Amino acid sequence: MAQTRRVPVFGSRPPCAYQSRLDERSLQLRMARMERSRKSDKPEDFVCYEDSDEEEESTMSLCTMLNSSYNFVDYIRNREYGMREYRSVNQNHGTRHILTHDLFKERSIPLKTMNKVFCSQWLSSKQIVFGTKCNKLMVYNVKSHELDQIPSIKGRVDEAADQQSGIHSLKINPSRTLLATGAYNSNEIAVYRLPTLDPIVLAEGAHKDWIFDIEWLDDEFFVSGSRDTKLALWQVQDKYQEKYDADGDLIQPITQFLNPAVIRSCKTAQKVRAITFNKNLREMVTLSLNGYVHVWDVERFRQKFSRRLSSCQDNVCMAMKNDSSLYAVGCRSYTLLLDSRTLHTIKKIPARYSGCGIRSLSFQDNVITIGTGVGVIMFYDIRAGKYLESSINSSRAVVLKTSRGYVYPDEDFMVDQGFQQVKYTPAIYTHCYDYSGTRLFSAGGPLPANLCGNYAGLWQ
Repeated sequence: MAQTRRVPVFGSRPPCAYQSRLDERSLQLRMARMERSRKSDKPEDFVCYEDSDEEEESTMSLCTMLNSSYNFVDYIRNREYGMREYRSVNQNHGTRHILTHDLFKERSIPLKTMNKVFCSQWLSSKQIVFGTKCNKLMVYNVKSHELDQIPSIKGRVDEAADQQSGIHSLKINPSRTLLATGAYNSNEIAVYRLPTLDPIVLAEGAHKDWIFDIEWLDDEFFVSGSRDTKLALWQVQDKYQEKYDADGDLIQPITQFLNPAVIRSCKTAQKVRAITFNKNLREMVTLSLNGYVHVWDVERFRQKFSRRLSSCQDNVCMAMKNDSSLYAVGCRSYTLLLDSRTLHTIKKIPARYSGCGIRSLSFQDNVITIGTGVGVIMFYDIRAGKYLESSINSSRAVVLKTSRGYVYPDEDFMVDQGFQQVKYTPAIYTHCYDYSGTRLFSAGGPLPANLCGNYAGLWQ
């Protein structure tokens, strides 16, 4: 969890340097080697190794371990005193500890008659913003439990041309000063200033069909992907006209209309569903519904190549590991792990519920959070090569089963009409962790398109 390099105040060794620690370390290494030596029925396609896997550890590494304290209290004390000793902390330890010890408890969030939450982000430690299929942009306060609706930006097109299919994506730029999301018309993008959520820009004229995803490249440029297989590059300059009343008070910034800088067709694609930006490789990766992953050069905004996935059913979500080394792609019954440099499939993770449909993905260090279409959230440990196990009951994997939420028509009507023969559970279309990783917001609604309803819950 934490590491603090201790410096001796008296003598040649710090208080934490005692021989029994080395004996415990040797025993742990032997047990780990015995566990790995067991032959499994099915060989692994992708195996992770650590420095501790070496047969013999160097004298330097043993000395470092002996002079280091892994006590979190020592880390806090050194930080409070401002001492110069080397110290580090695993920011994701809290998430893993809470999950493996079954500490997450769900608080249901009533959304009345809203229809299907498609996207969400934490605005701050106490506010969550999310978008719905019924074109509502909402802000939820986790302290007061209040819901506020943010007015949508309406474009200049005729009423007959309006397409309202919901807000499918919302993203915050790296400096957290701007929020880009779907507008009143689902073919257009609204940009709001943070933290006030003042509408400042309406991006229009690029897409003729619903916008499925948005991705910021930096604080000014973002890319949008649509069902019409087009990708558009936009540049937002955070400058807007101001309007004042007779007393000199600011009334409301006037929304500017923005045209795309570049529009490109995504070759070999059918309906661009997800976009992610690899800052290390200076590449943008898009996922299309026909089972292809497409790589783009962001400097020239040109498509470089496309690769067909080994599982190409219901590819609707994608996520990137924090260090940009892996992509995760959700399919009907699998989660695919792709090498970010070659796009080769290095791991095919079968879902614990066959045919559940992977609807949302995210990385927390080496743990993948998987939102399904059957009201279950799963957690896969990449380093261990298996689903995260409970520390309370090692024979059971960690899963979060969501509450029912709201659905219309009701269950009896659905059974009478032949829509559903099993108990209704909501699909998890979106989930997001707060900055600390100790709170998880999950939301969604009915999976069938002909059903209306919603689900939202806060796990903490």
